[in-house]
Amino acid sequence: MPASPRPLLPLFLDLDGRHALVLGSGEAADRRIATLRACGAIVREEADRFTPDMLDGCAIAVGAEAPDPALLAMTEAARARGIPFNVVDRPSLSGFSTPAVVSRAPLQVAIASGGAAPVLARLLRARIETVVPPGFGRLAALADRMQAETRRRLPDVLRRRRMLERAFSGRVAELMLDGREAEAEAAYQAALAAAERDAEQPERGIVYLVDAPAEADLLTLRALRLLGEADVIVHEAAENPAVLELARRDASRRVVTAGEAVGVLEALASAGAKAVRLSPRPGEASALSEAGHEVVSVPGVPNPAAAD
Repeated sequence: MPASPRPLLPLFLDLDGRHALVLGSGEAADRRIATLRACGAIVREEADRFTPDMLDGCAIAVGAEAPDPALLAMTEAARARGIPFNVVDRPSLSGFSTPAVVSRAPLQVAIASGGAAPVLARLLRARIETVVPPGFGRLAALADRMQAETRRRLPDVLRRRRMLERAFSGRVAELMLDGREAEAEAAYQAALAAAERDAEQPERGIVYLVDAPAEADLLTLRALRLLGEADVIVHEAAENPAVLELARRDASRRVVTAGEAVGVLEALASAGAKAVRLSPRPGEASALSEAGHEVVSVPGVPNPAAAD
C-alpha cells in the first residue's frame, strides 16, 4: 500500500511590498503575476533564463512554462536560500502548493490537495462558493474594525471569545448577511456593551457531555459545532483520534481516566470554562448537576444496527 502523503502546513503569506520572482511566460505565468501583484508584491519577470542573483531580496519564487533547466536551477537555488518556491502544475518541483481560494475579503477559504488533485480542489471551491455569501466578508471586516476596541474593553481572552461566538452566530451575523450593515454594527456594539457589563460577574462554566461515535463522520452537527467552540476537550486515552482532530486547534486537551473525569470537569466548570467531555461515563451527568454545574447532554446518532 502506498504511503499517505505528508500533510502540508497551511499558511497565508504577507507579500505587501516584498519582492517576488516569476520565471516563465504565457497564461499561467500571467495569472501568477496578477495574483502576486494583487497581494502587494513587487514582481520581477523573467521569461526563460535564470541566474541566482534573480532571487536577491525575494520572498517567493514561482516558475511557469519556462525551460526545464531554468526551472530546476531556480528551485535548487530557492531551496538552498530557504525561499518558498513553486512551479505551476509540477508538484515534484515545488516547495509549496497554491490552493483554490474562495475570497470574501478579508475572509479567505483555501482548499489544497498538495498537488495530488487540483481539479478536485477547484470543484470543492465551487461548492463552497455557493454556501458562503458575500456578507461573510462584511462580517469579517466589521470584526477587523472593532478588534482593537473589543480587546480593550474585554481584555480577558475567554470572555472575548464567548462574546464573539455569540455575535457571529446570532443577531449580528443575521443582520450583516441580510445586508443591513449599520444595524449589524449597532448590534455588535450592544453585544460588546453587554459582555463588558457581564465581565463584572464571575464567568459561569458549562459542561457538554458529547456521545462520540466510533467513526468521526457520524458526529452530529451540534457535536461538531461544540468541538469548534470548546475551551477544553476532556477525553480518555482510547478516544478516536479522528474525532479529536475535528476540535478547535487551540482548545486544550485533557486526557483523563474514568475515575478522574468528574473532578476535572468540576474544576473546569468552576473556572468558567466551556468544556466538552467526549464519550461520558454513566453517572457523570448526575454527579456534575448535583455539584451545581450546568450540564448539557448531547446524544449521538442512533446506531441502526441496534434496531435489528
